[in-house]
Amino acid sequence: MSKGPILVTGGAGFIGSNFARHAISSGYQVITLDALTYAGNLANLEEIDAHPNHKFIEGSITDGHLIRQLIDIHQPAAILNFAAESHVDRSIDGPGDFIKSNIIGVYTLLEAARDFLNRSDVSKRSSFRFLQISTDEVYGPIKSGAAKESNLRKPSSPYAASKASADNLVQAWHRTYKLPVLIANCSNNYGPFQFPEKLIPLIIIKAIRGEALPIYGDGRHKREWLHVADHCAALEIVLAKGSIGETYNIGSGEIRTNRDVVFEVCSILDQIHPRTTNATYTELISFTEDRPGHDARYALDSTRARSELGWAPKISFPIGLKQTVEWYLENLSWVDDLRPNYDSGRLGDPRKSR
Repeated sequence: MSKGPILVTGGAGFIGSNFARHAISSGYQVITLDALTYAGNLANLEEIDAHPNHKFIEGSITDGHLIRQLIDIHQPAAILNFAAESHVDRSIDGPGDFIKSNIIGVYTLLEAARDFLNRSDVSKRSSFRFLQISTDEVYGPIKSGAAKESNLRKPSSPYAASKASADNLVQAWHRTYKLPVLIANCSNNYGPFQFPEKLIPLIIIKAIRGEALPIYGDGRHKREWLHVADHCAALEIVLAKGSIGETYNIGSGEIRTNRDVVFEVCSILDQIHPRTTNATYTELISFTEDRPGHDARYALDSTRARSELGWAPKISFPIGLKQTVEWYLENLSWVDDLRPNYDSGRLGDPRKSR
């Protein structure tokens, strides 16, 4: 895989912006594309905004004309698709946006890539890669053990169903049209620049504001937590070494209940940002009505990525979580700038009227 231009869609979002910075530091030329919807934020790219190897373009992956134009101009060696509606609660309230972005958008990208390769020479066709960034949620709940790449997809939420559909489209374009694709299914990411609708930043921000800390149901739903920096390193390796047509699970092996994660965040804040009342942050915890169709447990078997590609996570959850809490405390102005787009209220409320 050359360090030539790569197109990073959804590049102003959480994982996309982290990967764009990672790729620039690795010597890649990066074109980031983002529609700048509520979770897309140019501030996430400020560090590389003026870098000579980086160019930002505002636009949607559903805009086929724009995508074809970008591909023709920049002749990318790879397309990495991070662009997606990604929050389960939002998919419960408004599934249409997820169908449009996560399915129609992926179809649009695949067709643009296919058209580009059909007009390219043999060397370009042999070196090009299309990498779809997906999720562990496509496998549905895993009662025991861990999901392998060969597991059936059993998505529960509209979000997970849209991502599973995208995975199927990517594989179909490989089998039917020989498009050189790769898929990476990751576990729950956390780290800097994550939009505060997700559990860890939501709890951090609500805690320091003295607000109630909501936990769905009994809080015993289990998730596997992967630091975004480890995920980005894995994606670079998948891009460089992955076998065409294959899927790679990217997980840390570190599984926690949601309840335990919230208690860990509270413990860290008690140590480094104690409340003025000297009370513990755990006193703010409030158990709320569960999310509809809430999967009890996700877990990924990452053996293929570790054994075939030589990847392994480097950041343990306790260390990564503390670093993440510190980042949000040091970047409260970044958080405050998001307020017009998000009020931290509950989404996907089962009691909400239609």
